[in-house]
Amino acid sequence: MNWFHAILLGIVEGITEFLPVSSTGHLNIIEHLLGYRIDDPGMTAFTAIIQVGAIIAAIVYFRTDIVRIAVAWYRGLRSADARHDPDYRLGWGVIIGSVPVAVVGLLFKGAIETTLRSMWVVAGALLLWSIVMWIADRLPHHDRGMHDVTLKDSLVIGLFQALAPLFPGISRSGATISAGLFRGFDRVTATRLSFYMGIPALIAAGGLEAATQAGAVSATVGWGPTVLATVVSFVVAYVSIAWLLKFVSTNDFTGFIVYRILLGLLLLGLLMTELIPA
Repeated sequence: MNWFHAILLGIVEGITEFLPVSSTGHLNIIEHLLGYRIDDPGMTAFTAIIQVGAIIAAIVYFRTDIVRIAVAWYRGLRSADARHDPDYRLGWGVIIGSVPVAVVGLLFKGAIETTLRSMWVVAGALLLWSIVMWIADRLPHHDRGMHDVTLKDSLVIGLFQALAPLFPGISRSGATISAGLFRGFDRVTATRLSFYMGIPALIAAGGLEAATQAGAVSATVGWGPTVLATVVSFVVAYVSIAWLLKFVSTNDFTGFIVYRILLGLLLLGLLMTELIPA
């Protein structure tokens, strides 16, 4: 991979990782258009590894919240009185919500890296999940806040998150935000929960790929472009996080839904005319 492609893919990852439009779907499309084989082990690992840059951006952005939740969780383990702190419950929620995606990722790793990376899957998931997002966004009573999060909420959000690796195009953030909206959380809370739930899952996925596919990355993409794309995704994702939180405080998700539908239809057109391979 040349440096320009690495920078471009890092920008795409940074912009799309936390927006409900599917970062993996966008990366697969761009990688296809640039002439890469997206089912190649090196490219699969590259796609997972550069997501870590975006996740590190989330850790830096939410560092105060993460420390507060971690401290509350630790205190709750040591003291029964401290377990009344909502942050203690939220700490357990992040842990529980991360389990389903880890199980799915390990059980279906082979299919996720090959069969399910088809462009037909991406197009279908973009379109069908747009309907789910539209329904979730228009439900009444989005009035629950961060202190209302229960373990049941976390498990539901975690189960939705587990759909994302199976069907690139759903979008991990789109799945978790939709779950939060279905559970009655306001848009900002649903979005923040999406960030919190994504941190353990994506760091684990990127770390696993880096550890198990290091040779494939070296032989195909190269570690220089991979590191560059990861750094670029970190910088761009940090800006994207700040923008998204400000946007959802005063807007709904209609714009993202329309974009997903248009992109899905465009992708279907390109596939049906065989301008890009599936």
